[in-house]
Amino acid sequence: MASVQKKLNLLSMHLDTYISDLLYRYDCVTIPSFGAFLTERVSAQINEESGLLSPPRKRLSFNEQLQKNDGLLATYIANTENIPYEVAVKKVERHVKSIKSYLVEGETITIQNVGELLLNKDGKINFEPFYKVNYLTGSFGLSPISSNFVIREEASAKVRQLEENIPLSISPAKRRKKVPYLKYAAVAVIALMLGGAAGTAIYSNQIEKQNQLAQEQAAQELDSKIQEATFVIPNSLPAVTLKVEKQSGNYHVVAGAFRMEENSIKKIEQLRELGFKARSIGVNKYGLHEVVYSSHED
Repeated sequence: MASVQKKLNLLSMHLDTYISDLLYRYDCVTIPSFGAFLTERVSAQINEESGLLSPPRKRLSFNEQLQKNDGLLATYIANTENIPYEVAVKKVERHVKSIKSYLVEGETITIQNVGELLLNKDGKINFEPFYKVNYLTGSFGLSPISSNFVIREEASAKVRQLEENIPLSISPAKRRKKVPYLKYAAVAVIALMLGGAAGTAIYSNQIEKQNQLAQEQAAQELDSKIQEATFVIPNSLPAVTLKVEKQSGNYHVVAGAFRMEENSIKKIEQLRELGFKARSIGVNKYGLHEVVYSSHED
């Protein structure tokens, strides 16, 4: 068993690296005639039991149905090892045949930093991803952190009873303001202490009257402000008409293609300083951000 495991590691060592590198850049990495590794962005999550907060990441999965060669893996191998594309394709085919033979024999294929592959009883490939590597470049350098839960103390039964009987809160900031209804609140508290239900009725009536008076006063002040407001601009500026030329067309003079979007933005700024009408036309099929000097209809 030890010799078989060693052989498996040697077999997939370089392929592990290539797949892992491409998963940082693409959402789908296909191994021709075998299957495809897919990624899906998931938001930050918190474990309610442990209080562990995990950063956003890419969730890995495997689809055995996606086996058509899209050229991505073979092209990357050819460029990395400086070999022809056709040779890279043959190399991948040999790896796939060997991996399939080990799976049929009941062996578990371990792809470093990606996951494990194993045939189930129905002859289908089961994939168990690893979680120690986060392929989302936007979360680079972020690691899970522990978050302590906030424990809120419950109010005592006595305090709750007071809050139910006297639904009034007076803070020091409010005491400094000379608000007329505070004296009525004081009267209400005394009335509650001395007269019980009768005091409560007096307090409620007084507060209701003060609220009504305050609302009427606020409405009068608002009407007065609206009547005083004027919106007259004595010297209005003349209208300015700007003619903006929008570039269009399917023919472009390409200035460069960049893996990182921030590099493409820098290139656009440099070209515009030189007088060109540079702009970005999006991402091409190789995942590169293309920058053009200009676009034309023919």
